[in-house]
Amino acid sequence: MDTNTITEPPEFIEIDNEKIATRHRIGNNPDVFWLGGYRSNMLGTKAQAVDEWTKKKNISYTRHDYSGHGESTGKYFEGTISKWLGQSLTVFRRYAKNNRQILIGSSLGGWIALRMVKELNKQPPFPIAGLLLIAPAPDFTKELIEPRLTEADKEQLKTKGYFEEKSAYFETNIWQKETLEDGEKNNLVLTPNFDPNCPVHIIYGLKDDAVPMKLIDKLVSVLPKERVIKTIIDDGDHQLSRPEDIEVILRSLDDLVNITEESALNN
Repeated sequence: MDTNTITEPPEFIEIDNEKIATRHRIGNNPDVFWLGGYRSNMLGTKAQAVDEWTKKKNISYTRHDYSGHGESTGKYFEGTISKWLGQSLTVFRRYAKNNRQILIGSSLGGWIALRMVKELNKQPPFPIAGLLLIAPAPDFTKELIEPRLTEADKEQLKTKGYFEEKSAYFETNIWQKETLEDGEKNNLVLTPNFDPNCPVHIIYGLKDDAVPMKLIDKLVSVLPKERVIKTIIDDGDHQLSRPEDIEVILRSLDDLVNITEESALNN
């Protein structure tokens, strides 16, 4: 996955008997909140690039590792979307200061960002001013994992409560029955007329071998057209961590920051 670099030590927040590693830097509006990918961490290339960019701009920046990821405690395969969503909301509420908020979600983080919007829009005063989704994988337990289950996988889920599969990025992935059921029962976002009430920028690479274009199209189809900007990187892969990919990501983030500033001036 993304290459780690040394940075300041994290602050830990205890959430449901797990110690969740967080990093928060205070700056000006709007606040930027990072949500990483599955089995990624907050010291990856993209998260670090956003850290450097927000530092130069003196913009507040918060990030964390889900349980079982990075510097947090726990095992990744014991996580569920609901658990990681709950952790993300707790970290968000700890550091959000009623400022305008931009959520950046990478892969799994894109799904969690969309779920956060649904929850936070119910409970002001945490206005989400923008979403930046990088190779987002909304509803991936239903849309991507379940359709490819073999009979052997289904038997393992039935008898063991989990199954293992080979991965392009890791030796194996372990998926628990609870994780798959929780994703579909409690956290689907690809539903008609989903309005996040903010601009949504989506960045996707056509060489993505983890998230198919049809899933991106499905996401776009449920969002208000006037809110969505989709940027396609022809030779980009799922990680989108090359210098040229980072440039696109930071340019999109800059656009969102400018939009939120203009919106604040008009209100």
